[in-house]
Amino acid sequence: MILVPGGRGQLGHDLAALSADVRALSSADLDVTKVTADDLAGATAVINCAAYTAVDAAETDEERAYAVNGIGPGLLAQACASAGIPLIHVSTDYVFSGEGVRPYETTDPVGPKSAYGRTKLEGERRVLEAGGYVVRTSWVYGVNGSNFVKTMAALESSRETLSVVDDQAGAPTWSHDLAAGLLELAAVLPETRLLHATGGGETTWFRFAQAIFEELGADPSRVRPCTTADFPRPAPRPAYSVLSGAAWAAAGLRPLPQWRSALSAAFAAGVVAPRAGAAPLE
Repeated sequence: MILVPGGRGQLGHDLAALSADVRALSSADLDVTKVTADDLAGATAVINCAAYTAVDAAETDEERAYAVNGIGPGLLAQACASAGIPLIHVSTDYVFSGEGVRPYETTDPVGPKSAYGRTKLEGERRVLEAGGYVVRTSWVYGVNGSNFVKTMAALESSRETLSVVDDQAGAPTWSHDLAAGLLELAAVLPETRLLHATGGGETTWFRFAQAIFEELGADPSRVRPCTTADFPRPAPRPAYSVLSGAAWAAAGLRPLPQWRSALSAAFAAGVVAPRAGAAPLE
């Protein structure tokens, strides 16, 4: 049995949907900030999806974010090590500064610029120190919970035009594809313990939004490009956070599909229902 703390989110939902061997746990079922080896009885592996993901709120609530993103994963890693159970911990592109110009390798220096990124980096450090696996990902969306794809779909039906930043680049990742990759990792358990897994290729939030409009059967020209400066946020966002999948492939794991084809597959799977009355794509 694979235990999944934080299992009620979009990634945990897809892990449970893909494998009957997954037991998805809410924070009430298993609190990573208080976990012990006794809580892992019967588990063959743990995939940790528990996280404080309110990026902007973390700027003024770093203590709580640190508890969930930093201390919790460390306690979970220690509990797994004591029980002899492999741990796979999900992390983020926010551990990098975002000042790069090419996809980040796992060996590249980190340098988070937000409280969220700092707390996630601390969790990585503790997990790796205890012998667990860390998988960084980015721009995740899925059928369960809120995400950028659902937000854009809602705005498409309520606004004639909308502006989306075009100076932040990354790789959208369908949670279904990421879940499949994590289950493969749990079965293989390679020697390399720090990995990146995202949808293939790269894009900007603006181009991603246009692609979502295309999938909805809406006119993508209704999405207008803008800059990060046009929409200041409490937490700084990485300008460039594309993650290289070289280490993932070198470990013998199948690369995740390209982000654009994955988006089409996600819509076909019902991540967002097509807009009523929309013209079909040609």
